[in-house]
Amino acid sequence: MQTILLKAIQRFDRHRLRRLATAIPALDRSEREHEPRVLAFRAGPRRPSHDRSRVYTERRSGGVHISVAEGAQVEIGADTWLRSDLGPVLLFAFPGARIRIGREGFLNGCHLSSKAALELGERVWIGPGSRVFDADQHDLDADRRQQITPVRIGDHCWVAADVTILRGVEIGAHSVVGTRSLVTRSLPPHSLAFGNPAAVHGTIGDRSRVPV
Repeated sequence: MQTILLKAIQRFDRHRLRRLATAIPALDRSEREHEPRVLAFRAGPRRPSHDRSRVYTERRSGGVHISVAEGAQVEIGADTWLRSDLGPVLLFAFPGARIRIGREGFLNGCHLSSKAALELGERVWIGPGSRVFDADQHDLDADRRQQITPVRIGDHCWVAADVTILRGVEIGAHSVVGTRSLVTRSLPPHSLAFGNPAAVHGTIGDRSRVPV
């Protein structure tokens, strides 16, 4: 009975997504397999892409929102989980920006925003309520324009809940950033960092085989 129900749901999804593909020309095969909850396209964006169909999310209305502006690009690596049961996963790529998420990522109710470049390595975990920005978002005043500097998070990093990472930060591989930290400066590999602003308080070993 359960198998029959699942097959019926799959048929319904395929029919619905065929209709969406007709209505939204930018929605190609890769997006239909991925099936994020919301795709917001501007004129002439580069389409979100990922490795085949191995990107996962829950069947939750508004659980994933990917906004891709003109000339922007979003890449999501295979076996990435966009977990939305604790909060929506929000990806905003502004005009000309690039967001790249490596293989086996785990984005849990977080917010990534790029106006230049934001790169996550392989097996990067971002916890619920955490935010990553590569720009100030707005000019400070009439004379001081916003600053925009790429952000990179290395392989096997874990950014815990309610963390904010600001522009220009590079977090080295195998690092852990503690809950409610504000990261304003780069961190070397294998760092245990926390605080406001975040500072290194210890060392982390090999995280390459730590299970989610």
